[in-house]
Amino acid sequence: MTSLGKPITQRQLRVGEMIKQALGMLFIRDEAKLPISTKEITVTEVRMSPDLKTAKIFVMPLGGREADDVVAKLKEFSFVIRKVLSKKIVMKFLPKLYFVKDDSFDYAEKIENLIKQTNK
Repeated sequence: MTSLGKPITQRQLRVGEMIKQALGMLFIRDEAKLPISTKEITVTEVRMSPDLKTAKIFVMPLGGREADDVVAKLKEFSFVIRKVLSKKIVMKFLPKLYFVKDDSFDYAEKIENLIKQTNK
């Protein structure tokens, strides 16, 4: 996996995993007081920029219900999540958080259906 032609470093992977785990715990405990229930949100992946100043966070609500609305609310209140996250993680610069709907499950299901059709 590359980012603009450069390979992803171990540092990016390590920091991304650290942020993923912290966000998961933050959402489970509902520590960021948001107008949506964060207990049903799954953080599937966090991709860090090479300078570690931005984090692209792939999320999916449980069952995929109202995914666009949930992502929109997370984008709107990302500053609140970032503030709570700053108390959990010690970094020189806490990255800016960009939330994105994770479509990998839909893509995997589509591929699986295509494989089943060709096997018939």
